[in-house]
Amino acid sequence: MPEVDSSATVDGPGDSDEPADDEQHEDERLAVCGDSAYGSGALLDTLENADAIIMCKVQPPVAPGGRYPKDAFTIDLEAATVTCPAGHSTPLRVIKAGHIARFAGACAGCPLAARCTTSTKGRAIRVGPHEAQLTRARALQADRAWKADYKATRPKVKRKIGHLMRRKHGGRRARVRGQTKIDADFKLLAGAVNLARLAVLGLTHQHSGWAANTA
Repeated sequence: MPEVDSSATVDGPGDSDEPADDEQHEDERLAVCGDSAYGSGALLDTLENADAIIMCKVQPPVAPGGRYPKDAFTIDLEAATVTCPAGHSTPLRVIKAGHIARFAGACAGCPLAARCTTSTKGRAIRVGPHEAQLTRARALQADRAWKADYKATRPKVKRKIGHLMRRKHGGRRARVRGQTKIDADFKLLAGAVNLARLAVLGLTHQHSGWAANTA
């Protein structure tokens, strides 16, 4: 089951210095952590519009047979062109589900063709409506700090989902009927589990707001 944490980040025991004034806004932003099931372009677009800190993993593009993946091509959305590893450029054309770049004749006689495609019609690159969001997310998750934060946060999220699914909490089966009632019941359950976790962290109310007790 995919994991997601849509709560604002709360420092846990062992965290040291308090954030500087210029970092206060960063700490107040919504932070969303999820595995690759949440790395869709549509969700990334929603999170960007909400000015959220995105910690959702996006899978890298792949190609059959170890050939050149999509990210080996230079996609220029402003110029509406795609350039292949061999340096050939072709325009993006509008299709129902976004855009497509067909290299067609450019693949004929290309020394890199065998490493790119087996199609007699040449390589084609499809660009979805959320290509820009996916590209930004992949670039962000290549950062070492992002990777460290993701690895430190995701196991905690996974454990909380596991707690919800245990028989003690009953999150695996609906206790009521109707989507509206089920949604309200599960939110109540999730809130109770989160409160229990915050109690373990020693959450106290201070002049600056709620914070975990790190003493």
